Amino acid sequence: MPQIAFVTGATSGIGEATARLLAKNDYDLILCGRREERLSRLKSELSGAVRIHTLSFDVRDRKAVHEAVDSLPAEWQQINVLVNNAGNAHGLDPIQTGNLDDWDAMMDINVKGLLYVSKAIIPGMTARQSGHIINIGSSAGKEVYPNGNVYCGSKHAVLAITEGMRIDLNPYGIKVGAINPGLVETEFSKVRFKGDPIADTVYNGFHALQAQDIAEIIYFMVSRPDHVNIADLLVFPTAQANSTTVKKN
Repeated sequence: MPQIAFVTGATSGIGEATARLLAKNDYDLILCGRREERLSRLKSELSGAVRIHTLSFDVRDRKAVHEAVDSLPAEWQQINVLVNNAGNAHGLDPIQTGNLDDWDAMMDINVKGLLYVSKAIIPGMTARQSGHIINIGSSAGKEVYPNGNVYCGSKHAVLAITEGMRIDLNPYGIKVGAINPGLVETEFSKVRFKGDPIADTVYNGFHALQAQDIAEIIYFMVSRPDHVNIADLLVFPTAQANSTTVKKN
């Protein structure tokens, strides 16, 4: 019987690449995102060999999250894998001039959104005493860099929550792990810099990680034997040594 994976932020970047790779490996998919037209397009592309169900909601909206999960038909309720991928960065300002709306967006999506989705899905996993949760963190959750302040804080929180989940869900046999990527070439910088052309230069001069690279790590994690859990993984492009050291041509 095919396993069911629930992927947030599935309309672009790591989420979309993960959806494509899991579908290729016979996972039925619940794909979540805010952009319905992208979800519909992805569903039409992937439907066929596997089943696809889409849910359009904003992870920041607690009521919408629970209504979406509660709306799942019975045949979609046994979720085996949860990939908490939805997240973002807004702005790159020092703490003294940071924008409060940017701070709210990062904490609401990166931290509270992850919690809302997890809260809606974990009870089914504990009832079945099985499941696998993968939280997409960041190298920013391992170290703080200049002007990273609140974004780094949100990703440090993701790691703490992941560790807490792993402890609390241990009696139920549920695997919990985090992937913490460095520089990945996605829409991330376009969002962070709010359309400023500087976003187009972030990945110049070196070979950044690609969304497919992270998707392959996710598939590696979920394809391990039952007794193996990849708890915490930090991954950089070869050109990157830490958050502030990148070898460029």
